[in-house]
Amino acid sequence: MMLENIKKLISYYEEVISLPHRNEVARELRNEDDFFLLLLYSEMLGIPNPVYYYTLELYPYIIEDFHDWHLRMGMDKSPLSGIRCC
Repeated sequence: MMLENIKKLISYYEEVISLPHRNEVARELRNEDDFFLLLLYSEMLGIPNPVYYYTLELYPYIIEDFHDWHLRMGMDKSPLSGIRCC
């Protein structure tokens, strides 16, 4: 019983501490995802990517997020001719 109360107290404490930073953490995660997608699609955009061969196998997993990414980057239409999402 005492151990459960301590776990609840710790959980509550962690939530109170992290509450003001949730938006900040979410924004940072979104920025990291955007940077990763830029790195992933850089070869298709004409930017040399030294690890293109290794990132090529990630495309099927990331293609679903491509539309949201290019809209966040300010591109109304898909910048890639091989990927139609709009």
